[in-house]
Amino acid sequence: MTPTDYTVYDHVRPPASSVATDAALSPGVYRVVGVDEGTVTLLRVGDADGYRVNTGAVATVDRDALAAFEPADNPDGDRPVGEKIRRTAETLVWNLRAFVAGLLAHPVLAVAALALVVVGHQGHRVLSVPEPWLTAVYFLGVLGVVYLGVRG
Repeated sequence: MTPTDYTVYDHVRPPASSVATDAALSPGVYRVVGVDEGTVTLLRVGDADGYRVNTGAVATVDRDALAAFEPADNPDGDRPVGEKIRRTAETLVWNLRAFVAGLLAHPVLAVAALALVVVGHQGHRVLSVPEPWLTAVYFLGVLGVVYLGVRG
């Protein structure tokens, strides 16, 4: 592509030796967010591997210097199914670790909330109380566990 072909929302990668600008650009994927007669404004939206990042890094490049850049894929674009599954599993594991850490931050309250869940769920076996009470105790315990896990 020539520098005049780039329009807003196109994605580019700076050359390996970023001598195209006065200030060296970090390796990664940049989205064109502004086009002027003599310059192009770029927003860094991907790392060197093409994964989405939120840096807020904005750079202005001379249009002539943009000729050294190469087109890049949108980091928000489609990824292979295997990679999506792997990333989803990693996210699930990290969320679970954070949830457990939240419970461990207040162990006494966490045990009390879990006890309410058990009593509400299994209380009809040993307690002679109305079923709606046990349901209320169960949901109170579930809400307590969720609150402690999320808020820690």
